[in-house]
Amino acid sequence: MKRHFKSKAVFETQDIVAFYEQTEKDIKQTTVNWRVHTLVQSGVLQRIGRGKFTLGEGKNYIPEISSTTKNIFKKLKVEFPYANLCVWNTSILNEFMQHQPNRFFVLVETDKETTNSAFYFLREIKKSVFVEPTSDILEKYIVNEKDVFIVKPLISEAPTQNINGVETATIEKMLVDIFCDDVIFSAQQGAEMRTIFKEAFAKYTINQSKMLRYADRRRKKEELTKFVKTISNLWQQ
Repeated sequence: MKRHFKSKAVFETQDIVAFYEQTEKDIKQTTVNWRVHTLVQSGVLQRIGRGKFTLGEGKNYIPEISSTTKNIFKKLKVEFPYANLCVWNTSILNEFMQHQPNRFFVLVETDKETTNSAFYFLREIKKSVFVEPTSDILEKYIVNEKDVFIVKPLISEAPTQNINGVETATIEKMLVDIFCDDVIFSAQQGAEMRTIFKEAFAKYTINQSKMLRYADRRRKKEELTKFVKTISNLWQQ
């Protein structure tokens, strides 16, 4: 199988079926599905989307959760136990960047109806808290601030993951957010964004289907697809 697919960056389930049919003409789909599952578990195949694969063992992205992020998430969860939350720090993007910014944000994303309540709650315990700030506000009011918290609505069906009890962003969500928001992620635009995407694709397994679904929710699916195609040979629509 490795020899057969060596020259193909991305292949699909039907390609694997065709591979097995060369020697097992009447092979059942259920048999192929089980073999694919086994090959993924053993690291021979890497699943990068619905019915899409590449060779080699995948590596999932697990961000480091800072004590600040963990503490804020716990306090918010106690105050808003039924709200959907996603908390992460833009400092984790440094792993993928060539030029390291000197300013980071703690992003607090929650249900639209909880956004203002979360803002006022955080204002009681933190000084620099903003709701969906404009670039002008960020430039005027956070020049010398160390800990800056930004509250924004959580897009429905946004891909999140639970790390050590904290609901935080997946790598797919991070990449889409950087691509869609040039205000909060102004330090990650232009050539830096290309670097981030290249590094992310090179180091970790990116679930393309998950990323596209979220990009679609943010109405940027077509633009993101075109962008990623220009920087990654692992992209296939």
